[in-house]
Amino acid sequence: QVQLVESGGGLVQPGGSLRLSCAASGIIFSTYDMGWYRQAPGKQRVLVAGITSGGSANYADSVKGRFTISRDNAKNTAYLQMNSLKPEDTAVYYCHADRTTVRYWGQGTQVTVSS
Repeated sequence: QVQLVESGGGLVQPGGSLRLSCAASGIIFSTYDMGWYRQAPGKQRVLVAGITSGGSANYADSVKGRFTISRDNAKNTAYLQMNSLKPEDTAVYYCHADRTTVRYWGQGTQVTVSS
């Protein structure tokens, strides 16, 4: 059974930081491209950052320079380091695993940026 379990969300003040983790099981983690998406209330789910199985990363323009995606294949875990958080970063953040036609989603973790 495939599971992607996100953790690390919460309430943070503007300018603060959070680190999200996505622990994967049931897949050969190192062969999957990993991504973090987010969905704000009333909006579509959008890609925030992705990292290929080879370690190449890409980011949405809105988070470039503030967020860093990484992966630890030995721990079957992907991370999203979020710095300089803004109220507009408030959303449910989802982990995504992708290998061509095979895709999996986590259950999501809430991130709220508010003073």
